[in-house]
Amino acid sequence: MSTPNAIGKKPVSVKKTILRLLLYFVVLDVCVITLYPYFAMLCTALKSRAEIFSMEGTILPVHALWSNFIDIWKKAPMGRYMLNSVLIAGGSTLIAMICGIPAAYALARMDFKGQTAFLGFIIVSQMFAPVVLLIGIYKVMMVLHMTDSIIGLIFLNAAFNQAFTIWLLRGTFLSISPEMEQAAKIDGCNKLQAMFRVLLPVAAPGIVTTLIFIFINAWNEYTVALTLIATDTYKPLTVGINIFNGYNMIEWQCLFAASLFAIIPVVILFMCIEKNLVSGLASGGVKG
Repeated sequence: MSTPNAIGKKPVSVKKTILRLLLYFVVLDVCVITLYPYFAMLCTALKSRAEIFSMEGTILPVHALWSNFIDIWKKAPMGRYMLNSVLIAGGSTLIAMICGIPAAYALARMDFKGQTAFLGFIIVSQMFAPVVLLIGIYKVMMVLHMTDSIIGLIFLNAAFNQAFTIWLLRGTFLSISPEMEQAAKIDGCNKLQAMFRVLLPVAAPGIVTTLIFIFINAWNEYTVALTLIATDTYKPLTVGINIFNGYNMIEWQCLFAASLFAIIPVVILFMCIEKNLVSGLASGGVKG
């Protein structure tokens, strides 16, 4: 009696094992495809200029030059570039979140005239890339005397990411039951207190996810910063590393070494808030 059951279970277990192996294979392929450009950047950053332009080039460096990662700090003000990028990305993220959270809350919890039109305007504003509006942006910034300032880039990056912030946070707030805020109001909280004490803590994973995307978008912004910033000490890292892109020669080893340094802050940010990304929104917040 036990033998047929055991025999009958074998194909199922074999099938699950094969599917699991296929899944691991697909995941491994995706990881290799995703990480290979960074591996190629690291290998190039460790090569000498002669080896990079050699006709018999190889992927792996023959003689690894770790000194390239030190030389870029001597050849360019990398510390200043990185500080500018942190100020621009951090400042624009802070402004976008301060303005976006109340707007998203109003769109999720309140009914007012023109709400549908306003939501449509938010969607339409996402269709315009900054490069399309570059001439108009430059003229406006000239009038405001912000064409060559970090403050100007902070406000511009906050404006570019504002629609995305509102739309994403509105979806997060809509997924949270309004009964939780109603319970807080019964306990004596007003609308503002209910939002800060109940809604925002529950919506923390969505807020953190939005924060990450805004920071990365502001950190990677290049076109507007290249157009508006002329003074070298005000350039963000994305624009500043162009110093290794000369008219006659491109120092690929320095360019890739600087690019790897540009990845570090984003990786650190993901490591610090990884738990919030994988946590759930709410579980059993309201009893029926």
